[in-house]
Amino acid sequence: MIETRILIALFLLYWVIVSILDKKGILERYNISTYGPILMIRTLRGQKLLDFLARPKSMWKLFANIGIVLMFIGMFAMFLIIVVSDVAMLSSIGDNTLPEPGKFNEARNIFLIPGVNEFIPLSWGIIALLVTLVVHEFSHAILCKVEGIRVKSMGILLAVVPIGGFAEPDEEELFGIKKEDGKDLEASSTDGPIERKILGIEKEPDTSKVATREQRARILAAGVMSNFVVAAIAFILLFGPVLGAISPLGDAMIVNVTPDSPADIAGLQDNMVITQIDDTPVEKANDILLYMSSVEPGTVVEVHAAKDRVVSVYDVQVGEDDTEDVRGIYVNDIVPDSPAEAAGVEKGMMIINIDGTPINSSDDFVLFMNSTKVGQTILVEAVMADSPEKNASSAFFEVELASHPDGISEKGFLGIYYGSNGLQITPLGITVGEFPAKAYLEALRSIPSLMTGFVGWIILLGLPIVGFAGEGFPGFSGTLAQFYHPVGWGEPLGIGVFWIANTLLWVGWLNFYVGLFNCLPAVPLDGGHVFKDYLRSFVGRLVSDERRATEISAAIAATFTFVILISFLFMIFGPYIVHGF
Repeated sequence: MIETRILIALFLLYWVIVSILDKKGILERYNISTYGPILMIRTLRGQKLLDFLARPKSMWKLFANIGIVLMFIGMFAMFLIIVVSDVAMLSSIGDNTLPEPGKFNEARNIFLIPGVNEFIPLSWGIIALLVTLVVHEFSHAILCKVEGIRVKSMGILLAVVPIGGFAEPDEEELFGIKKEDGKDLEASSTDGPIERKILGIEKEPDTSKVATREQRARILAAGVMSNFVVAAIAFILLFGPVLGAISPLGDAMIVNVTPDSPADIAGLQDNMVITQIDDTPVEKANDILLYMSSVEPGTVVEVHAAKDRVVSVYDVQVGEDDTEDVRGIYVNDIVPDSPAEAAGVEKGMMIINIDGTPINSSDDFVLFMNSTKVGQTILVEAVMADSPEKNASSAFFEVELASHPDGISEKGFLGIYYGSNGLQITPLGITVGEFPAKAYLEALRSIPSLMTGFVGWIILLGLPIVGFAGEGFPGFSGTLAQFYHPVGWGEPLGIGVFWIANTLLWVGWLNFYVGLFNCLPAVPLDGGHVFKDYLRSFVGRLVSDERRATEISAAIAATFTFVILISFLFMIFGPYIVHGF
C-alpha cells in the first residue's frame, strides 16, 4: 500500500511539472503536446526509413487492398456481435434472467489497457500494447508514403514511460479537411513556422493534394491489416514451436506440508509437483494414494518432486495413516457471479456427491457435468476438505446451472475451480491437489485445429478472459507455470520459454482485438471512415444531388456510430440498471 501511494504521489508530481512546462510554452517550443499527463513528442526523424520501407509500392497496395476486404469482414462480424449481444440482453431482461453485474461487464474491463483491465497482466500487457500501437500507426505512415500523402510527424506517447507510438498524416491531404482561415495552428500541427524551423522544414507544405477514396481506404486499412498479420504470426509461433517446447511435469502438486511430518523433515515444500515415487510415475493425485496403500509404515520412499521446474529426490519415511481420506473434488475457488457462489458453495469445500452420484475424482465430475443442461437444478453434497469422513458433516446445496461462459456448450455451468480427488492427506504428511496439466496443454495446442469452425474463434477471443472453464488463461506464470518445464529447443532457455509464450499470447491477442475494434463502422475509428467513404459512393449512385448524397451518407454513418456507442454503454450499465448499482 505504501509503495502504491509513493507511485501515485510521484505520478501526480510528474503531472504538475508537465502542466507547468506546458503553460509556460516550453513544451510547445520543442513540438511536444500534452493530453493530460500524456506527452506527445513529435519528430520528423524516420522519414527516410519510411521512404525506404515504402519502395515496394505495388506490394504495399496489394497488402492494403486485402486489408480493405478483411476490414469489411471484421466490420460485419463486430456489428453482428453487438446486435446479437443487445438482443440477448434485452431478451434476458424480459425473462428476468439478466446476470448481476460482474467483472465481465465492468467498465474498466471493456478497455484493453494494462493495469486498468484486470484480465491483462501489466508487464506482458504493456509490451503487447506497445507492439500493437506501433505496428498500427506506422503502417498508416508507410501507406501514406506509398500514396504520396505527407506524413507531418512521427513520435512516441509518453506518460512517465513510453505507452505507444504514432504517425501523423496530413489531414488536409488525407481527408480533404481545410483549416479555417484566421485560426492559428495548434501545437498538434507541424505546419506553423516555429514547428517547421524546429523540425527543419523550409518549404510550405503542398495542401492541394487530396487522397482519393481508394487511397484513403488503403491507408486506413493498413493499420488493421498489420494488426491481423502480427496476430497471425504471434499465434502461429505460440501454438506451434513454442507450445511444442513446453511439456507437463505432472498433475499432482503439494498444496500443504504438515509441520514436523515426514515430508517436512525430508524437505518437501508447498507448490512442488510430484513426478514419481520410487520407480512409480505419478500422473494423478490418486496415483500417490494407490502406491502408498501398499507401503508399510516406517518404509523410506523416494519422492521425486519439482520446484521451479528442477526435479530433486527426497527420502521420506512413511508414517502411520490414522485418518480415513475424504474422496471427492476439492473446490480451489469459486467463479464470481456463478451458480455455485449464489447457492453458497465455498472455497475449501469438497464435493463428494451430486444428485446421488458419488464424485470420487475429476473424471466423475466431468462425466456428470457433461450430462447436464442449462437451467437444470442439481443437489450438491459437500464437506469441508480437512474433515475426516467419519466426523464430516455434509452440507447440501441446490444449484440451478447457468449457461457456459464460452457461449457454445449446451451443458450446464456450475462455476468452481477444482482439483481431482480433492486434497488427499497421505501417510507422508502432505496435502496433494491436482491440476489437469497434460489435458490443459493439449487443449491449448488443439485451438488452431478448431479455427476452421466458429468454436475455435470464440475460444481464441475469450482465451485470456474466459479460458476453457471460466478461469481465463493469462499465460504461463505463477502456480500454473510450476506444472510445466521446457523441452527440446526450449530447454536451454529455461524460464525464457515461458516469457516468449506469454509475450506471443498477449501480442497476438491484443493485435487481434485492436484490429477488430478498429473495423467497427464508427467514426473516428478507421472502419468508420472507410464505411463512411464507401457509403457515400453507394448513396451517390442512388441520389444524383451530390450535396444531398453527402448529407444522407453522413446521417447514416452518424447513426451507426450512435448505435454502437449506446450498445457499449448498455453492455456496461445494463446489469446495474436492472439490479442496482
